[in-house]
Amino acid sequence: MQNFWSIKVFKLFGIQVELHFTFILLLLLFAWVGFSNDGLLGSLLYIEMILLLFSCVLLHEFGHCFVAKHYKIIVPRIILLPIGGMAQFQRIPRAPKKELFITLAGPLVNIVIFAIIYFFVGWPSKESFASSNLVSFKGTMYFLMIINLLMGTFNLLPVFPMDGGRILRALMALKMPYLKATYIAVVVGKILALVGIFIAIFSLFNWLLAALFAFIYLGADAEYAYVKADEAQRKKLQNLGRPMEDDEI
Repeated sequence: MQNFWSIKVFKLFGIQVELHFTFILLLLLFAWVGFSNDGLLGSLLYIEMILLLFSCVLLHEFGHCFVAKHYKIIVPRIILLPIGGMAQFQRIPRAPKKELFITLAGPLVNIVIFAIIYFFVGWPSKESFASSNLVSFKGTMYFLMIINLLMGTFNLLPVFPMDGGRILRALMALKMPYLKATYIAVVVGKILALVGIFIAIFSLFNWLLAALFAFIYLGADAEYAYVKADEAQRKKLQNLGRPMEDDEI
């Protein structure tokens, strides 16, 4: 079903890639900021930076999707938003190993990209990084290398809705009920998010980072509410004589 707020861009491997309208606003905002600072060239460089960043986000999401399709899970679309990408699965597996492998695939894509670029261009010195920019090939490679390193590692933080929160839950679900594993992972994530908010405000004085951790805090509650509702639905169906498979939604 077409999302009213998104624009279809292309379809690859049966997965529709869409841009949320707010992503277009983000491009326009960065184009304006770049133009205000350095004219037309600045505008083009800022747009290039956003497009490179979200190309990495898209590859990250395709990493999740390819493993999901391996498990016969239909992935209708990927939507790109200003806060990142979102792959929409027809169902999310309850089997811990499946969830673990699907989730790990995204950050692994970023780490592989980082490793390939690092192999060819190496780690930039302070001088070479400061003197490079997106106009040069090496500057572009440095940007992609660092972005993929940050994306791959940051996503491994054990907080929802980041990949790390799902990885933590999948590992615990190997030894305990899925709902209990979700609850523990949510509590861990909320504690870390509160610590992140505190550090962002009182140590780094970065309100944007504080807002990101606030979003993570709220995302944890949303994840637990979703799983709890799904658990109730499962019990209802089980009482009706239709038990669900461990990875069926």
